[in-house]
Amino acid sequence: MNTLLIAVFVMTYAAIAFEHPIKINKSATALIGAGLLWTIYAISGPEAKVVETAMGESLISTAQIVFFLIGAMTIVEVVAAHNGFEVITSRIRTTQLSSLMWLVGFVTFFLSSILDNLTTTIVMVSLMKKLLDKREDRLFFAGMIVIAANAGGAWSPIGDVTTTMLWIGGQVTTMEIMKGLFIPSMVNLLVPLSVTAYMLRGRLVEAPSREVNAGQIETTAFERQLVFFMGLGILVAVPAFKTITHLPPFLGILFGLGLLWLVGDLMHREKSDEDKERFTLVSALTRIDMSSILFFVGILLAVASLEHAHILTSVAQWLNAVVGRLDVIVILIGLVSAVVDNVPLVAASMGMYSLAEYPTDSFLWEFIAYCAGTGGSILIIGSAAGVAAMGLEKIDFLWYMKKISLLALLGYFGGAFFYIFQYQLTH
Repeated sequence: MNTLLIAVFVMTYAAIAFEHPIKINKSATALIGAGLLWTIYAISGPEAKVVETAMGESLISTAQIVFFLIGAMTIVEVVAAHNGFEVITSRIRTTQLSSLMWLVGFVTFFLSSILDNLTTTIVMVSLMKKLLDKREDRLFFAGMIVIAANAGGAWSPIGDVTTTMLWIGGQVTTMEIMKGLFIPSMVNLLVPLSVTAYMLRGRLVEAPSREVNAGQIETTAFERQLVFFMGLGILVAVPAFKTITHLPPFLGILFGLGLLWLVGDLMHREKSDEDKERFTLVSALTRIDMSSILFFVGILLAVASLEHAHILTSVAQWLNAVVGRLDVIVILIGLVSAVVDNVPLVAASMGMYSLAEYPTDSFLWEFIAYCAGTGGSILIIGSAAGVAAMGLEKIDFLWYMKKISLLALLGYFGGAFFYIFQYQLTH
């Protein structure tokens, strides 16, 4: 049974990794893989009651992550519909390309820790189209935005799907992950940012000609600011909600979503149905990326089947026997995440190592959050942020590899070695 489960999972993983060449959506592959793996496990495995219990446990953990993501994505869509991000982007004014690079890098880094790296990348790359006319400049900025967004997402429990998974799973806590990974993540950004800003020194920003959008109903400054600060406030308050109430984060995000929905309906109640349609939560729900949500459902359930079949534990034991050093194993996991999706990698790691052996906030979990989160920047296909930038600016895979990958790799190892050094000093 185990051999068949491994074979199906490897084929599923390969199809996900080569989504673009084979032109089959990774969500479809993940769902088929999950269905096949659980079917094989149920038919050739233990009693029906054991399978039912295992499925129930997996469903609860998967649903918590999915509900959280749906809530967070909807809040971000509502803010975007109200042009709320202009609260930040309208304040970016500089004539020097190097100064703009530093500014964009830091804004992306901190914004992605509150929103998430994918949304932040879309917002910032779209902003660059309004600020920069030369395509070559925009490509460099897009590459740095990917690195900054992934670095910013790694140190926050709500900044990256993989860190959120570890947080909801109980592997890390809010304050410890922020304390442990903030400086290593900053190092991951500062190394490539310093090199790129130095390369752009002395050059001036060439802005494109302004275009006026006609016929679109604009929000007022009050509406933009209210929705922006309320949306960000809800996202930031979720970790505090979990700490104070000990309730799961998905409940906090859904509670906040309900409040935002109420405020939105009250704010737009005087407008006609047609005028307020794009501002409503109902409209925002239609714009969230349900394909990604289904991918998470499929891949988390697929990995859970291997966990219940005790395959992941065996893989962990084999890695420990062959490689030996835990820090080297995690660094390798991060490098692999440059090629394959980091969600199944982290999900597999959570199944490979138990909380009994490696308790909450131990070296393993924090280092996995850093390596899996930032390792995806090394290749443009290695993270959702990279794939989004690739689509928005039509970035060529080989161009990114030649111009950005080495910078991302230097940042990755810089942050990794700093974390190991920091951990040895404090423990």
